[in-house]
Amino acid sequence: MTACLPDSAPEPVFLHPWHAQVFALTVSLNEAGHFSWPNWVAQFSQVLARHGLDKDLDGGDDYFTAWLETLEMILAKDGAASAPDVERLRGDWERAYLETPHGDVVRLAASQNA
Repeated sequence: MTACLPDSAPEPVFLHPWHAQVFALTVSLNEAGHFSWPNWVAQFSQVLARHGLDKDLDGGDDYFTAWLETLEMILAKDGAASAPDVERLRGDWERAYLETPHGDVVRLAASQNA
């Protein structure tokens, strides 16, 4: 049995949990038929170009912020998530995050996500 040495440990695929979550949500929505992958690629490319991200991205926050923006745009065009609804929910999450003690799970109040 060979031990996994720290120098040979694989790099994490995602830097933050939300990166993995938005990636998985996008793939799931694509597989459920909410949008085609070629449409996703075209929209994502436009968002990256608009942000001026013409450099090699390392999968960090800049990349996944653009990824999230693309998903929000596609869902808004589809009518699944309007821009005002997304903004309201983003504000709800921000308030919940700021009001949650460090280390506790962030939860939306039942009235916020109804």
